Amino acid sequence: VWGQLAVERSQVYIDDGTGVKRSPFANTTIEKLPDKVLLHIFSYLSHREVCSLARVCKKWRVIAYDTRLWKCVSLRPEVSGLHVGSLESLLALISIRFGPSLRYIELPIELITHTVLHELANKCPNLTHMLLDFSTAMQLHDFSELQTFPTKLRYLCICLSEVIFMEGFMRKIYNFINGLEILHLIGTYEKVEEEEEEIYEVINVHKLKSATPNLRVINLFGINFVDDSHIDAFSSNCIQLECLAVNFCNKVTGSTMKTLFQRSRRLTCLLMNQTSLQSEHLMTVEWEKSSLQELDITATDLSTECLIDMLTRIPNLRFLRAGQINGFNDSVLKAFMEQGNTRNLIALDLDSSDNLSDDALHKFLARHGSQLLGLGLSGMPHITDQLWMTILPILNNARILVLGTRERLGINIHVDQLMDGIANNCPVLERLELRWDPENLRFSDKSQKAIDILRVKCLKLRSLVLSDGRYYEIVKANFERADRNTVVRNVTSCRTSLYYLLQNYRDLIFN
Repeated sequence: VWGQLAVERSQVYIDDGTGVKRSPFANTTIEKLPDKVLLHIFSYLSHREVCSLARVCKKWRVIAYDTRLWKCVSLRPEVSGLHVGSLESLLALISIRFGPSLRYIELPIELITHTVLHELANKCPNLTHMLLDFSTAMQLHDFSELQTFPTKLRYLCICLSEVIFMEGFMRKIYNFINGLEILHLIGTYEKVEEEEEEIYEVINVHKLKSATPNLRVINLFGINFVDDSHIDAFSSNCIQLECLAVNFCNKVTGSTMKTLFQRSRRLTCLLMNQTSLQSEHLMTVEWEKSSLQELDITATDLSTECLIDMLTRIPNLRFLRAGQINGFNDSVLKAFMEQGNTRNLIALDLDSSDNLSDDALHKFLARHGSQLLGLGLSGMPHITDQLWMTILPILNNARILVLGTRERLGINIHVDQLMDGIANNCPVLERLELRWDPENLRFSDKSQKAIDILRVKCLKLRSLVLSDGRYYEIVKANFERADRNTVVRNVTSCRTSLYYLLQNYRDLIFN
């Protein structure tokens, strides 16, 4: 666009009366732009970039410090936020730069003090989203003088420490957070196969649930002490609960699932990735009476019998992630297709389901592929480009596709043909990931043509993830030449998920 504009400008001239033709844009500079246009341009920049631009001139400094640019602020430099050197500097920012415009703020442990929270409560009346990061704390500040706290919070995210007990802080804020709708408690989940360390319950969930009766979304992520009693506690007081996520909470077995669904009639989303679910507990749940629409049971040890029982009784399932389960085989998929209700299914992820045959998958996708917005069939060596080429014409509504396995194969993947098939059959595709080892990808000297077709026909494509290798470099260079620099990404730093299709996806985001 800018190149075309430059050409058009170079072809337009006016006569200034002296016989010399001059461009009407000769005296046009960025200083001529109205302040509101500059403000809009600045709004696309990070706060670090805005602070750099404030040094250019007085006019830009005024615009850079406009409170409308400071609605969402992260003060955690380790996650691309701003670094604030002292509490005094932060207090000045709250008063002068943030003010009533501030809606969202992230604070690291060193900036979480009673003075800062008092200023936020008094100077930022429209603050609705807050993240408090205690994850690196060795000790808390003194909160004995904390008398006030932001009262309009709808979203609160607390990153927990493994060893710091939070009750001294939490009991000071219980009276201010009864309007919360979204709660994130983020643990320090790590895969440690060495000797187990002592586990501390660093936050009192049973007291917290009494202070937050209006919760719609609860995300307990990677917390090593969370078990079924904590789920039972929340369900006893949060009757408006719509979404519950307990991913990577390995003490959750599902023993209170039956009670959960009896109490939480509005619960539509249940995410239990890598938990310790037991089949006998889930088979007692009255699935047919539930409102459940979205389910994640990835990497659980559920039996084939349990999976068939669940999937044939859930009445309105639209989203299913059930990868890395040995019990998920052809009989489960057949029962789901023939006895279950699959008419509303829009997302299916069966990552690393080695006991599923390509024939069973083909039969299922031939019937339901056209309604799917997201499909993940990664991590299965026997699912190659041949199956994908046969089902791509059916996946015309797909927005997210995840293909391939990182395991080295004995056969080659003809990626040019695959890219051409995706481009011609998936016009609304937004996210694509090919996980095949680069040594298995075969492409010709004419592969640029297939990449061009994909880039031109899939205009909504915002993420294309590939394994590092020669083909990755070719695709990346192709998209960069077309000024689409952020589309092509490396599998080591980016993974594609069907979670984008969850109804509560935005509420579940935490940093």
